[in-house]
Amino acid sequence: MRVAIVGATGNVGSALLRALGRDERVREIVGIARRRPQGPPPPKVTWAVADVARDDLAPALTGADVVVHLAWLIQPDRHPEAMEAVNVGGSRRVFEATLRAGAGTLVVASSVGVYSPGPKDRAVDESWPREGIPTSTYSQHKAQVERMLDALEAEHPHVRVARLRPGLIFQRDAASEIRRYFLGPLVPNPLLRRALLPMVPRTDRLSFQAVHADDVADAYCRVIAQRDVGGAFNLAAEPLMDSEEMARVLHARPVPVPARVLRTAADLTWRAHLQPTSPGWIDLARGIPVMATTRARSELGWTPRHSASEALLELLDGLGHGAGGPTPPLDPHAGGRFRRHELARGIGSRP
Repeated sequence: MRVAIVGATGNVGSALLRALGRDERVREIVGIARRRPQGPPPPKVTWAVADVARDDLAPALTGADVVVHLAWLIQPDRHPEAMEAVNVGGSRRVFEATLRAGAGTLVVASSVGVYSPGPKDRAVDESWPREGIPTSTYSQHKAQVERMLDALEAEHPHVRVARLRPGLIFQRDAASEIRRYFLGPLVPNPLLRRALLPMVPRTDRLSFQAVHADDVADAYCRVIAQRDVGGAFNLAAEPLMDSEEMARVLHARPVPVPARVLRTAADLTWRAHLQPTSPGWIDLARGIPVMATTRARSELGWTPRHSASEALLELLDGLGHGAGGPTPPLDPHAGGRFRRHELARGIGSRP
């Protein structure tokens, strides 16, 4: 089987390359990325350099049995048009190139962010409405892309389409990337160690589901291999990360913080260019429902090996030590010495 991965060097892509490299059913992997990693490629991997927003993707996808689309911009929130060009326009170009290349299977990275606001006291399945969170650019783009997939499935029923909807995805190698995307260059790494996080906010509806990148990669491998499955799959590990669980894991104290105060603080610091995370991310965390993962467990035989708490602790360990990975997006030195490149570009202004 020949698998082409669009966006192969990020958080999920790096984990998927590891997993597919061990899979005897996969004979060749084409890793497509905007920037080619240095050094020898992983097992079975041939690199192809392409930008989903402007380059011709069909040559890299030619001969692929399966196309996995992972390329996505989480930042810059300050420039939604740049995000849309990659997230929505780039996804459309990947889908069109997949059809031209004649690939029989398309597997797409969706997200819990695709869902409309929903309950926190019970879990919803994959049929929950998919209009996203109105104030989140990330969420709205995910909803647009899923509507494009709906149309593709209707017009091309011969193509098997699967979409995976994970919660927050953590691994140690992604620490540097996640720090740049959500915290910015003004937060010192040592302050992010568990022992130095004495409190967590207790805010109404502020909770999230998490899953380890390796477990997400395992789900992708199962979808790729099981040719009779398609549609949507929620992915998350237990437990739900609310303030009580966060406090338990971090040995910290939950402190009541009104939602309005938390959102205002995020908004003011974002507008002041002190950090890159817009208040839409607070709305997203509070608005998204809790997902049920019954379908992935029953139809894929998927069971996460890491708990959500373990995935979070691994990420925090990576954050505290400035860890990263061997690809350009995960490079712990991507921001330059003393993070000068991040500061020079403007916090949250460029990906």
